[in-house]
Amino acid sequence: MRRVLMMLLVVGGIGFTLLAGIVVGGVFAYGWLATPAATPVAAPVTTLEAATPLIATGEQQDGLDVVPPTQPQQPAAPQAQAQPNGLADVVEQVAPAVVTVINRGSSGGGSGSGVVVSVEGFIITNHHVVEGANQLAVIYADGSRAEAQLIGSDPLADIAVIRASGAVPAVARIGNIQSMRPGDTVIAIGSPLGNFRNTVTAGIISALNRSVGQMEGLIQTDAAINSGNSGGPLLNMQGEVIGINTLVVRGDNINSAAPAEGLGFAVPTNVFQPVVNQLIATGSVSYPYMGISYLMIDGQIAAEQNLPVQQGALITDVLAQTPAAAAGIQPNDIIVAANGVNFSQYNSLRLELIQYAPGDQITLTVLRDGRTFELPITLGARPVSS
Repeated sequence: MRRVLMMLLVVGGIGFTLLAGIVVGGVFAYGWLATPAATPVAAPVTTLEAATPLIATGEQQDGLDVVPPTQPQQPAAPQAQAQPNGLADVVEQVAPAVVTVINRGSSGGGSGSGVVVSVEGFIITNHHVVEGANQLAVIYADGSRAEAQLIGSDPLADIAVIRASGAVPAVARIGNIQSMRPGDTVIAIGSPLGNFRNTVTAGIISALNRSVGQMEGLIQTDAAINSGNSGGPLLNMQGEVIGINTLVVRGDNINSAAPAEGLGFAVPTNVFQPVVNQLIATGSVSYPYMGISYLMIDGQIAAEQNLPVQQGALITDVLAQTPAAAAGIQPNDIIVAANGVNFSQYNSLRLELIQYAPGDQITLTVLRDGRTFELPITLGARPVSS
């Protein structure tokens, strides 16, 4: 009996041990299966490597420029940046439209320059280049020659229009002088001395609205202009004609022993365009006329004459039986504006009047004895002899 009891205890202990092992093993297995697998750690990625543009550079989305994220690149070799509208580019573009004008007159011959402004062969030059001509011809940049005829000429603006026969090699564009400022780069092309065809010089606009003799509104430039350059174009850096070279001042009557350099002058677009249009349309120019003599006021004139304003037209004389006399303009009046446009260092009375035709009525703003008032005037036609 005792022996049987001992065997039962031994078997029971073994069973318990096995049962405990099974339980512990099950718990361990459950714990191992319930634990999530560890997430693999990816290698670090930099912003530059991860960035991928959705839209290429230069494309647009909803009207906005989209710039892609920066991409890693190998350094590029430096490249020279092309300069748009450089001097050589402008010359190459316009030079074929620049001509040498040959004048065969009764008193001999002469030459100047000109510029083609239409496919119909119209060429702008100076009045003094074609004055007294019996026969005209032009020589193009490539050396070819064409006969030309005079369409019309205006001594007051020193502008003439001639027309070349046959097809023209190129046409120059007309620019806007109102967009130009002192200090802007300009280029002159012409045939100095008649022998050096299509010579190029460059400089800057030294001043605007200069007066030389009876000519007003001129562009002053230090680009070299010599005899034979007359009638050639003055260009901006877009290759547009902003002036027609007309004269150069070498000295003055006060001190002729001190010759000046770099004092060239050109007729600007706002002066020559209405003249050219009339010459092409009718062969002549009809200027609006008031019948006055005047001085355009600047700081020096204002100081010398103790004037109350720095800008304007000081009336020095009024001719009898003229539009000015009929309107009631008097000597010592100061015209400060025409049709609401004030005079300044960039315009003048003549530059404003040239926009109108004989018969037009305009309103002048006049300063007299400290009082400013509006004065209507009907413009007349300028007499041929004036």
